[in-house]
Amino acid sequence: QVQLVESGGGLVQAGGSLRLSCAASGGIFSIDVMGWYRQTPGKQREFVAKITNAGSTNYAGSVKGRFTISRDNTKNTVYLQISSLKPDDTAVYYCNVVSGPRSYWGQGTQVTVSL
Repeated sequence: QVQLVESGGGLVQAGGSLRLSCAASGGIFSIDVMGWYRQTPGKQREFVAKITNAGSTNYAGSVKGRFTISRDNTKNTVYLQISSLKPDDTAVYYCNVVSGPRSYWGQGTQVTVSL
């Protein structure tokens, strides 16, 4: 059974940084795309960033230049370095992994940015 375990969320002041991690395990052999989404109460989950197995990246406009996604294929792990945090970045961040026709989600990690 595939599991995605996220870590690295927390409370940070505006302008600060955090590094989120998500490790996939449980028999997932070939990962195509790894990505991050976020959600705030009452809103739909929104795309943040993604990275293909070839290293090609894509970012939402609101985070471009502040967030950096990377992955370690040897560890089936994806990272999200988030910098210059703003209160609007406060959300639950979810890891997503696509393997063939299947898509998997992590349990989410809370990021809270204070003024």
